[in-house]
Amino acid sequence: MQIMGAVALVTGANRGIGKAFTAELLARGASKVYAAARDVATVEVTDPRIVPVALDVTDPARVGALAAELGDVTLLVNNAGVAGFGTPLSAPLDQARREIETNYLAVVGLTQAFAPVLAANGGGAVVQMLSVVSWAAPPALSTYAASKSAAWAWTNAARIELRQQKTEVVGVHVGFVDTDLAAGVDSEKVAPAAVAAAAFDGLEAGEPEVAVDDFSRMVKAGLSDDQTLIYPELERRFLAAG
Repeated sequence: MQIMGAVALVTGANRGIGKAFTAELLARGASKVYAAARDVATVEVTDPRIVPVALDVTDPARVGALAAELGDVTLLVNNAGVAGFGTPLSAPLDQARREIETNYLAVVGLTQAFAPVLAANGGGAVVQMLSVVSWAAPPALSTYAASKSAAWAWTNAARIELRQQKTEVVGVHVGFVDTDLAAGVDSEKVAPAAVAAAAFDGLEAGEPEVAVDDFSRMVKAGLSDDQTLIYPELERRFLAAG
């Protein structure tokens, strides 16, 4: 899919990667970007093609209403997400539920709601903002990783079905990104603009999956023997952190 002339809906568009997605879409010639956030007042309108829309991605009624309203969408970018730290035995259940609701079930709900809109407009595409922890789960991010892993599995299944209506699906994986979500993490981080550029490069090239950084590519390459190539190092880091 080529972005020139596309009409996009970006969730979580008021900051971080979502804001970078919006800027990159405009730079590539999108005709309109619906910038979705819980509070539209937080969406910075720097271009007349940006249209702020109120959306809580965990509210099925609002998702359905928005799909009925935005009949011109040709590109859905499922970016909104939440993350919390917690080991498998210490992570609060409320945190796990919130992550599953936002990072997984909302992706399912939004894609199901907008699939008919995309089909009616020729097929279009869906970009799913996933994570390297879709593939490998550090203990400190146990519940977040579980939610992203669920989203990855569902995305792979959805790609097969959506292809029948000529809708492309791109899963985007990356390590830590320089956003508010990772503000307290002492690690090398990828710039949000680099994530957006890589995601849309992959979309325009027809790629089903994009691994943005070297770390993500390394982890993906080790999945065939993850218990030998990935998890011993995760355990070493966990024990070293105390």
